[in-house]
Amino acid sequence: MDEKIKSVITCDLDGKLETFSEGAETLFGYTADEVIGKGRVSDFSDGQIVLGHVVNWLKEAVEKGAWEGDTVFLHKDGSEIPCHIKITPTKDKNDNHIGYCGVTTLLTDKTPDEVRPNIGLMTKIFTWLVIMRLPFLTATFVPLLVGAAVVNFLGYDVSWGWLGLTILGGSLLHIGTNTANDYFDHTSGTDEANYNYMVPYSGGSRSIQMGLISAKGMLTVSLVAFALSAVVGVPLIQKAGMNILWLGLIGFVSGFFYTAPPFRFASRKGLGELLIGLNFGPLMVAGSALVQTGKILPEALLAGIPIGLLVAAIVYMNEFPDHDGDKATGKDTLIVVFGPEKARLGYVLLVAGAFVSIVVMAINGTFPMLSLIALPAAYFGFKAIQTLYEYYNDRLLLPANAGTINMHLVTGLLFCIGIWVG
Repeated sequence: MDEKIKSVITCDLDGKLETFSEGAETLFGYTADEVIGKGRVSDFSDGQIVLGHVVNWLKEAVEKGAWEGDTVFLHKDGSEIPCHIKITPTKDKNDNHIGYCGVTTLLTDKTPDEVRPNIGLMTKIFTWLVIMRLPFLTATFVPLLVGAAVVNFLGYDVSWGWLGLTILGGSLLHIGTNTANDYFDHTSGTDEANYNYMVPYSGGSRSIQMGLISAKGMLTVSLVAFALSAVVGVPLIQKAGMNILWLGLIGFVSGFFYTAPPFRFASRKGLGELLIGLNFGPLMVAGSALVQTGKILPEALLAGIPIGLLVAAIVYMNEFPDHDGDKATGKDTLIVVFGPEKARLGYVLLVAGAFVSIVVMAINGTFPMLSLIALPAAYFGFKAIQTLYEYYNDRLLLPANAGTINMHLVTGLLFCIGIWVG
């Protein structure tokens, strides 16, 4: 390959390719038509280099005007290319930062091993955090804590040891679900067709696409997580009875087959969103209380309603950027069914339903009035609705994705405190 080749690539703030020079075509092996508007600059680097270094390079480019150095890139055929790159931020006519420009040249006098960035321990740990999507486990922690709060409110003793074991089992089920969904979204072509995903909120973890783990490895992680959740479930069943087994089986079936054939619940025009709301709402809250008391408590099921609606709102919001890829592969989420513009109302109804249910349960005496301390968290929902209605089809939707997660977490914790203390 000619050492005088100069690749010039520009991308937006999400890394989506906007221009791809002839030199880039020669260096990386792709045609411009293959990647413009479809590929990301991260496609040309090993996933751990992206996680451990590229983010910092981009940050330095913005702060100092440029970043320059040597690294290893990936050719279309999978071979490694030792290169020198200079990254600069791109701006619009109003001096707003809108993306990046990378100018890359081939290093003919160096081997890939000589220029490969070091992958530190923290990056390796972070890799597994990304693969399993561990930050999203708050969707499991919140309902299980609310279940414990209901138990305390009704005068039962709460065993922290059993609660910890319940959280462990629930987290393993959640990890199994996350990784299974990534695997089957990959094998179905949904992730490949999704050009508009917004990391880390939509489009899955992208771990397979980034080369952080193989598809087979992702499936293995899922099956191991589900198996470990079953092991943890044994003492829970011994303590609380067979109802724990049935709840666990519901969680496994709806989680594994959320995107897996033959059921593909996520493609069933609202069934996927419904199952998410039920599993991470009433059923999980009731399951937490069941471990503590050995009973299915009606109050626990009711307490799970606002939690379930808000976790469904998280999934619902994250489906907006995935609309095109989901539609192209027959994944009929509610956003696909109604279309992004009309589907905005569904998010409003989920958020309103959650907070109205809290008010109703406080007023009718199901839970103490102190549980109303959760209401200020509606601010996150209000801001998210404003953002959604303006940017439902734009990358600027991202604050609404983050805000919905914050709304679920803050609402759940305040609701928990209000029930427990009240």
